[in-house]
Amino acid sequence: MSLFTELFMIFLILNTIGAIFTVLRSVRDIATTWAWLLVLIFLPGIGFVIYLFVGRRLSAKKMRLIQAEYAKASAAFVHLQKAANAKGRLVPTTTKAGQELINLFLNLARAPLLHNQQVKLFYDGQAKFASLFADIEAAQNEILVEYYTIYPDALGTQLRDLLVKKAKQGVTVRVVYDAWGSMGATATWWRPLILAGGWAESYFSSKHLIADFRMNYRLHRKIVIIDDKIGYIGGFNVGDQYVSRSQKFGFWRDTHLRIVGNTVMALKIQFIMDYNATVSHGRQLPYPSQPLADAPLPTQGAMQIVASGPESAGQQIKFGYVKLISGATKSVWLQTPYLIPDDTVYDALMNAALSGIDVRVMIPDMPDHPFIFRATQYYATALTKVGVKVYHYQNGFLHAKTMVVDGHLASVGSANLDIRSFKLNFEANAFIYDDDLAQQLQQAFLDDQKHAYLLTMDAINAQSHWLKFKQQFSRLLSPIL
Repeated sequence: MSLFTELFMIFLILNTIGAIFTVLRSVRDIATTWAWLLVLIFLPGIGFVIYLFVGRRLSAKKMRLIQAEYAKASAAFVHLQKAANAKGRLVPTTTKAGQELINLFLNLARAPLLHNQQVKLFYDGQAKFASLFADIEAAQNEILVEYYTIYPDALGTQLRDLLVKKAKQGVTVRVVYDAWGSMGATATWWRPLILAGGWAESYFSSKHLIADFRMNYRLHRKIVIIDDKIGYIGGFNVGDQYVSRSQKFGFWRDTHLRIVGNTVMALKIQFIMDYNATVSHGRQLPYPSQPLADAPLPTQGAMQIVASGPESAGQQIKFGYVKLISGATKSVWLQTPYLIPDDTVYDALMNAALSGIDVRVMIPDMPDHPFIFRATQYYATALTKVGVKVYHYQNGFLHAKTMVVDGHLASVGSANLDIRSFKLNFEANAFIYDDDLAQQLQQAFLDDQKHAYLLTMDAINAQSHWLKFKQQFSRLLSPIL
């Protein structure tokens, strides 16, 4: 045996020992453990570079800070629910499934059930940002902005410059963004806002990507609160591609909510939780305790703002999805750019379809991440085989994260139907108990269906062996995608 061979064998043995030690030193679910062992052992050396980039976890110190703020936010949510109860704002939904979902979130996430509000749905970035910028322009007291992505391109600069203008007018402006998602939005780029008296904070990380060498545990929420009166939540980020200016993606199809009413206070509590977990102790904000508005607005039903993240083992949004699917009696229609469900969600979708429920899933027909796209194709095939109708959207890129059940219950937010959103990212969704809004979302699905094709068994059988291999291989990595 040559010296080179001996050294290579020693390297493989040390790599295997290192892989086992690296993966087992942290508590993970079985699927994720085996996926990382696959990467580390079969990609010797390179696998550890990938792990450094993708597998790093939040430090125990950071996790404790988040959990401490989570406890404070939970107390504020309970106070908000008591205020709603005192004013007679607790209006049960008319369906048994809806009431059970409300109870789940009250117990699991302390998410208050609030109504007395008006809601507008946006499906196009041009309309959404025109509305958002107009509301920011009219702000008198406070603007709170939280996005996964704020790109320093034309749209992002337009937002920043508008925030600078409002800060110079004396309006309090605070921004929380994700450094990885907002690549290029450096401290230098944010400096005009800071000099104008505003704040721009990178969520739990350095503003420099080299120091924040970690893909997981990202702030994926998209929230704006203006003067405690207007709130936005949904799937749109800030950047030119989200207003359909990208040649690669073309039309960007997403879903976002504009809320006027009491639910805005739940959004503010969520923002403060994330802001306080990011800034130093002396700069933290108090949680709101003001009473809810007395004057009732023409109401559009009740709503709960539900957040989830790695600081909690509850996987609140995932369990909300499972509850919605398992409680359906007629239909489950959902849209997601990434279809990588864990076993629990997959089984819920399969059981619903096999029970005769009209289960429809719409996904994009173009990739923005190759491995994720192939894994999505794998699960699209698997679900088609058990009776789920899977539609591939072709009129641009579908980024909406929506679910509508029986035309009565709905969810709109930042959480994709994938393991990353369930376990690794910080997400926020609005769960809606309103027939009118649910049926608007249903109609939007039907409109999108005109620009989509249904995946069939003939199309699946016609796929090449190489394509099926890529799908199978990507599926093996799905717990860490």
